[in-house]
Amino acid sequence: MDYRLLPVVSLLCNLAVVSGGSIRFARAGITPWRGALALTAIAAPAALLGGLTPIGERTFLMLLGASLCLAGALLLLPQRERDERGGKRGGRAMLLAAAPLGYLAGLVGIGGGIFLAPLLHLTRWNTPRAIAATASLFILVNSLFGLTGQLAKNGFGMLGAAANTGLPLMLAVVIGGQIGSLFAVRLFKPQLIRWLTAALTLFVGARLLLGV
Repeated sequence: MDYRLLPVVSLLCNLAVVSGGSIRFARAGITPWRGALALTAIAAPAALLGGLTPIGERTFLMLLGASLCLAGALLLLPQRERDERGGKRGGRAMLLAAAPLGYLAGLVGIGGGIFLAPLLHLTRWNTPRAIAATASLFILVNSLFGLTGQLAKNGFGMLGAAANTGLPLMLAVVIGGQIGSLFAVRLFKPQLIRWLTAALTLFVGARLLLGV
């Protein structure tokens, strides 16, 4: 696969997975709109800029591998209970982090939520369910803006090529997302899910870096 297709396919998969989740969170009244929209509004233009940024194959793969390794390491950090004073400080810090996360999301095709959620937990920004809802919205909007930038950079013909190549992947992530949601609710504890996700993310990131 042409490496330029990878972020387009990845962002399309993001949209396929998080759209339903974002709607469910919103309808359930879980999304903390004020904080979530503030983070997303800062990150989205940066995601568009990241999608527009030209990047060579080697640099792309190095950044993607390093990003995945960092995300895996962040997932291993312990979660903290929400603290009102710490949450306010964390909220200000996360506003500063939103733009770099958005830019990285648009550049390499990661929605940004895999970085955002551990940092929100670390800063005790809000409750776990509110953080999950915020990360879902963050991924949805950043993926839309990043995809727009990628298509503007490489041509909108990329969308057809990515859809043809990535259709089985999009179907797989939708099915896998539903199975994962079921497991998360009925079988697996949140800590185990974080460990499994961290292990997979670190493995893929390390494979990319070793192959560069």
